[in-house]
Amino acid sequence: MPTEAHLQSLASLQISSPALLKPHDPHPSGQQQQQQEYSEAREAPVAQAKPKGVLVSATSAPTMDLTMDRVPSRSQQLDRLAASSKEDPFDVLIIGGGSSGAGCAVDAQTRNLRTAMIEREDFASGTSSKSTKLVHGGVRYLEKAVLQLSLDQLKLVYEALHERDRLLSNAAHLARPLPILTPCYSWWEVIYYGVGLKFYDLLAGSSTLVPSKYMNILESLSRLPTMSKYSEDGRSLKGSILYYDGQFNDTRLNVTLATSAAAAGAAVSNYTDCVGLIKNEAGKVVGAHCRDRISGKEFDVHAKLVINAAGPFADDVRRASDPSKKPSVQGASGTHITLPDFYGSSKNGMIIPKTKDGRVVFMLPFQHHIIAGTTDTPIQITSRPRSTQAEIDFILNTLSDYLDVRVTPKDVLSAWCGIRPLPNSGKGGNTQNVVRDHVIFMDDDGMLNVTGGKWTTYRSMAEQAIDAALASGRLPNDVLPCQTRDLKLLGAKNYSYQMKANISQDYQVPYRNLPLGKPELRDPEVDVDTEIAAHLSACYGDNCDRVLSLAREQQLGKRLVPNHPVLEAEVIYTAQAEYCMTVEDFISRRSRLAFLDVRSCEAALPRISEILASVHGWSEDKRKAEVEAARDFLINNFTPGPMVHTDSSPPPTAKFPKVPDSSREQVAA
Repeated sequence: MPTEAHLQSLASLQISSPALLKPHDPHPSGQQQQQQEYSEAREAPVAQAKPKGVLVSATSAPTMDLTMDRVPSRSQQLDRLAASSKEDPFDVLIIGGGSSGAGCAVDAQTRNLRTAMIEREDFASGTSSKSTKLVHGGVRYLEKAVLQLSLDQLKLVYEALHERDRLLSNAAHLARPLPILTPCYSWWEVIYYGVGLKFYDLLAGSSTLVPSKYMNILESLSRLPTMSKYSEDGRSLKGSILYYDGQFNDTRLNVTLATSAAAAGAAVSNYTDCVGLIKNEAGKVVGAHCRDRISGKEFDVHAKLVINAAGPFADDVRRASDPSKKPSVQGASGTHITLPDFYGSSKNGMIIPKTKDGRVVFMLPFQHHIIAGTTDTPIQITSRPRSTQAEIDFILNTLSDYLDVRVTPKDVLSAWCGIRPLPNSGKGGNTQNVVRDHVIFMDDDGMLNVTGGKWTTYRSMAEQAIDAALASGRLPNDVLPCQTRDLKLLGAKNYSYQMKANISQDYQVPYRNLPLGKPELRDPEVDVDTEIAAHLSACYGDNCDRVLSLAREQQLGKRLVPNHPVLEAEVIYTAQAEYCMTVEDFISRRSRLAFLDVRSCEAALPRISEILASVHGWSEDKRKAEVEAARDFLINNFTPGPMVHTDSSPPPTAKFPKVPDSSREQVAA
């Protein structure tokens, strides 16, 4: 509980956005129901890039319109990358296509810098696809700021709360406000969490979505019927504190950032590996030796400045220049599980603010399912982290203490683990207290490194990174100021909350009065129900008409699997417009099937591969190899043990512990 002295000390701190970090030691010391309607952020004009030599203010420039029609094909992007030379380099080359790298690409290109970005796997193939899907300031970090008198934690929360508002506006189709309940089993908890969340509102200021409030028992259970009426130690529920944060589709946002950068003029390419760095006579990094992992072709990309945004693998890139570089990143694992929708509510989430070991667990609705997590433990950095049974048990055990529903491992539909790239404190040990702030620094070789951070602050992190790049003196200075604060990403410009209703009206109303038993009178090419309409509008925004047009023209209007609203047409659309190159790309990063339901996802693999084969010209052997690779991917990334079957025999039983019948007992360890 924060004491009066704590609050007075924090009140005296001057809150501001984190300062831009100049070149420095990567080991900084002291790291250091009256429901109100959510008001959309105001739309401000955004500057359009003009020829170099003309500096335009952000307020006086015309609006930049991003459109999918301006997104080049992957082969065209590779040609552009390979066409660079020592005499005609890009201004900026970004290594890494996750949230940090893609955010930097959008920021740099919209300032009129010639920008290139390469990613050795797919966009969002690593950490950026495995978040808790929250756009938030972080109530956990706020508590740490108070109890530890940490200005760093407080700055992080303040900046994230204001960036939350921008993300909800600039990618409105991919993000939405989400009410979250904090269950209270004593009046002391009501006061403690109530005061804490009011402080959260205070930090957000005008960016507050909906003010937090106390909900009595009836209100709490009407929002989340599965909330337990008694705590594990027998205390009765006193109600809950309701507050709002944002929720978003992380991989769809990452892919949208990459395509938005491409639409603005950047040369971006996935499956393009950096196999070495190019240095000039002064020893400065001025490019990368690259290899296209699809064709095997090798080429060089030249740039005036290179930005290392490789996330957990940033140190691998740094050591390609100098093997003696000390670590700047440490890994922390975060495991999540997916459960059926009956575990919670389709409109409300729940935060368990303090587990038995002091961690925080969220239970949130996501695409007609419930996701729960996360853990926070040190981990060795690897490209394919996997959830452990112990981590899954921890989440299940925690949920069983707060739910009046029998929590059983048999209900786990998917489980995944991501690695957070935290700034390396040099101290090792527990990662829970490491500040989730970003660090921007330049090595002696002139390569700018962007490490740490969180999804919510990706935009401000990119802005500060490009500011640092410009401050280096190696880039043109006749460029625009940052344009991304109000830049509508692809799909967002003409999106509205009524889009789902409009689609349903267009594709359902004409058939409602058809005679019963006459299904042949319906449109044979596309049959969109309300669930599909909601899915398409939430994933593609104002580009969903392009998907529906393909569904009609190519006769791909069927669901890939019966219990998920993903259409066959989405496969061909993402392959043609969003650089979807493999079956894995589609099931995990263009759609979310792998994250939601492993077995349903497996059932869809053959059809997905057939459609991709028609786009990419695969042979039958290649198509079969893609299916097998996708099965291996599911087994090794979304299960703690064998859950996926590869023949017609019954699927093997997952190695989960037995669960007691009583809903009040914990899952066996």
